Amino acid sequence: MTEGSKVYPHVIPDMNQWPIYKLLNDRKNLIEEIEEYTFRRVIKLFDDDLNEVIAKTVYQERIRMKEEPWKVDPPQDRVFWRKISKKLFGKPDAQLSEEEKRENEETLLRRIIHRYSDEIVGTFRIPTFLFARKFLTVLFNRLLNTAAGRNMKRIFGTKYKVYERLLTKGEVEKLRTLMTKGTVIIVPTHSSNLDSMLIGYALDTIVGVPSFSYGAGLNLYNTGYTAYFMNRLGAYRVDRRKKNPIYLETLKAMSNLSIQHGTNSLFFPGGTRSRSGALENKLKMGLLGTAVEAQRTIYQKGRDEKIFIVPLVLSYHFVLEAKYLIEQHLSFVGKERYLRSKDEFYSLRKLLKFGWTFFSQPSEITLSFGKPLDVMGNFVDENGHSFDRFGHPVNLVEYFYGDGKVTENLQRETEYTIMLADRLVERYHKENIVLTSHVVAYAAFNILQKIHSHLDLFGILRLPPDDFSFPMELMLEIVEQTKDILIEMNKNGKIKLSNQIYFEPQKLLEDGVRNLGVYHIEKPLVLEDGKLVSQDFKLLFFYNNRLESYKLNKKFDWNAVKVEMELETA
Repeated sequence: MTEGSKVYPHVIPDMNQWPIYKLLNDRKNLIEEIEEYTFRRVIKLFDDDLNEVIAKTVYQERIRMKEEPWKVDPPQDRVFWRKISKKLFGKPDAQLSEEEKRENEETLLRRIIHRYSDEIVGTFRIPTFLFARKFLTVLFNRLLNTAAGRNMKRIFGTKYKVYERLLTKGEVEKLRTLMTKGTVIIVPTHSSNLDSMLIGYALDTIVGVPSFSYGAGLNLYNTGYTAYFMNRLGAYRVDRRKKNPIYLETLKAMSNLSIQHGTNSLFFPGGTRSRSGALENKLKMGLLGTAVEAQRTIYQKGRDEKIFIVPLVLSYHFVLEAKYLIEQHLSFVGKERYLRSKDEFYSLRKLLKFGWTFFSQPSEITLSFGKPLDVMGNFVDENGHSFDRFGHPVNLVEYFYGDGKVTENLQRETEYTIMLADRLVERYHKENIVLTSHVVAYAAFNILQKIHSHLDLFGILRLPPDDFSFPMELMLEIVEQTKDILIEMNKNGKIKLSNQIYFEPQKLLEDGVRNLGVYHIEKPLVLEDGKLVSQDFKLLFFYNNRLESYKLNKKFDWNAVKVEMELETA
C-alpha cells in the first residue's frame, strides 16, 4: 500500500448518530431557529436603516432575476419580490404611524428571512449517502487506476484503489480524536471544483469521520442529477449572486447555529478557487467569523465544548480548470496589458487523446491535514487543550471576558477573526506538500523570466512558445537548487515535501514533467525530440505560482549557471 494511505474505521459507525443527520432530521425547527437568530441580528446591525436595507434587497433581487435567472431559483420568485415591493412602497408613509411602519418593516424582514432560510437549508438522507459512497468508490477506482492505457481491462479492474492515489497525510489521528472532544471545522485551500467531492470522499472512506455540513454553490443544483444528490447529502445552498446583508446574515446564521449544535463543518475560507494557482494569502471573514461567534455563544450558555479549526492543504500535480482559471486571473490583474487568447477548436482526435491520457497516467492527489487550532489560532493537543506558540497552556474562555464574564463584543470578535485568518494563511504555507510538478514549473518559469529579464510578465506570456526551449543543464541546476532550498525549509518546519522531491535532479525533473503533462492538451512542459519545451506559458505560470509566495528564487545562485545563460541569450 502506498505510504500515507491508511484506511481508518469510522469514528461513529452508526450514521443515525452523526451530528449532520441529527441537525437536519428536524429541518423545520432548524429553519425556525435560523429565522429568529437572523431577525435579531439584522435588527441589531441595521435598526435605524431597516427600511433602506429591505429596499436595497428588493432592488438587488429584481436585478438578479432580470440579468441572471437560473432554473434552480425558488418557485414564484418574481411574484414573491413583487409582493414585497408592493408592501414596502404601496401605502404612503404619511398614512402610517411610526409603529405601523416599523411593524410592516419587521413583517417583511421575517418573510424575506424565511424564504432565504428555506432555500439555504438542505437535508441528509442516509440511503442517498450510502449510494453516493458506493458510486464514488467505483468511479474513483476506475479513473485513478494506473496503466489503463497499456491494458484496457484495467480500466475496470482493481489493481489500484483510490486510497492509494488519494493520499491523506498530517494530523489525521489527532483529527479523529478531536471529533469525540468537540466540534471540528475543516478549512481547506481551494484549487478545483473537484475539491469538495474529493475531500468529502476522503474524510468518509479513508479518514473515517462523519459527514460534514458544507456550503455548495447554488449553480451546482442547475443539473437534475447533481441537484438530487446535493439536496440529500447535507450541503446547504449558497447563492453567490445574492450579496445583500439579509441573505448574508441568514447564511452566516446557518453556519453559526450548525456549529453550536455540534455539527462538524467544512468551508473554503478563500471564498473561491485560486485563480492564479497560488496558495491563499487572504481569507474571507464571513463564515470564519461564525466559528468565533459560535464559540463565544457556547461559553455564554455555560457550556464548555470547544470548536477546533483544522487547516487542510490539497496538492495536485495538475488542476483540471487551470487554463480557465489563469485566463481569469490574468484578465483581472492585467486589464489592458493582457491580450486574451482566442478559443481554439479541438478536433475529436485531440479530445479522445486527452481522455485516453486521463485514464492511462498515474497521478497522486495529496491532502495534508494541518495542526488543529482553536478559534484564536492556538494549537490544541489530542485532548483539545489549547497552547500558545511557546507551549504555555491557554484558557480560551478568557478571550471572551468583559467585566468578569463572557460577553458579546462584535468588534472584538472581528479582530479575533482577522487573527485566525492570518494564522490559517501561515499554516497553509507550512502544511503545503510540494510535488515534483511544482518544482519543475517553478524552475522553468524562473529561467524564462531570467533569460527575458527585459520583459514584464505580460510580455513574457505573449512570447511564442515554439521559439524557446529550456537548456537541460540549466534546468537541472535550478531544479537542484530549488530542491536543496526546499529540503532546508522542510528541516525548519516551513514547508512539507512529497517523497519524490528527494529524487536525484534528473529523475525529479522527469517525474515533474510527466505529471504536468497528464491532462492538458497544450502542455506546460513536455519533452519533444530531446528538448524541454512549453506549449503554453500561461499554464506554466499557473503551476509556477504554487511556490511563488515562498520567494525561493531570491536564494538562487545564477552565477552557477552563468555560462548557460550567456549561451542562451547570445
